Amino acid sequence: MKIAVLADIHANLPALQTVVADIEAWLPDAVIVAGDIVNRGPEAAACLELVLRMRRERGWHVIRGNHEGYVLRYDRDNRLPEFPAVGPRRDLSRMTAWTHREVVSLVGAIAALPERLRLDPPGGPLVVYHASVRHDRDGIMAHSGEALLREQIDPGAALFCVGHTHMPFIRWVGGTLVVNVGSVGLPFDGDTRAAYARLTLGRSGWRAQIVRLSYDLAAAERAYRDSGMLDFVGPIGELMLRELQTGRSLIFDFVPAYHDRLMAGAISLPDAVREFLDRHERAA
Repeated sequence: MKIAVLADIHANLPALQTVVADIEAWLPDAVIVAGDIVNRGPEAAACLELVLRMRRERGWHVIRGNHEGYVLRYDRDNRLPEFPAVGPRRDLSRMTAWTHREVVSLVGAIAALPERLRLDPPGGPLVVYHASVRHDRDGIMAHSGEALLREQIDPGAALFCVGHTHMPFIRWVGGTLVVNVGSVGLPFDGDTRAAYARLTLGRSGWRAQIVRLSYDLAAAERAYRDSGMLDFVGPIGELMLRELQTGRSLIFDFVPAYHDRLMAGAISLPDAVREFLDRHERAA
């Protein structure tokens, strides 16, 4: 038996198309998308429509991640009279606003996606969450201690698969094979190639492999500009483009470092991004 698991597409259509072609050639028995199809990239509608078409035509299983949750929350909050039309909160939400505009006709389909999946293939249960059993932003890391990992996984699973951190790994925790499948569209392990996982059941049990695929990164970069996303999103979009180009996380460090100063009006978003990138480049 063969199962493919992918996650964290983040609206990167060239990367998704490359992974879909590879999966189709491999001919797995099942395919699972573990969330974060949209947001942080320019082609959310095209990526979501492709995944939903594969679910409809090929029987793919699809769950939602925290970025689908952000879009649903924005869909709700943007209707509230107290949601700001200008200011730092609005500026920091412009990426989600872009995504929401792109997928507004599909908000109902996003809301209908489940938050977890369990399959019962031969060889034992396969359980898939976006991040962990605790919540959809609780990333599972390769270097975490076993006690922490036991709190983050379903110990009854033979296979436990997640995404979210954009950093793939394979590790046994007790009798459970834990697989972080990495990211299709926005890897954070320094390798810009798309990642997904192949799970194979053989005579000795389940085995996992992380597949890395080169794709047209230049086309993905052009889409950030040609789509109008960078103009719409503003300075924080430059951080997202730099993440794509380097295969390294930046937003995760930027937001806690500058959030309070931005909210207080002590620094503008353009100045904060410029300062952050200058520091980041000097440190590199």
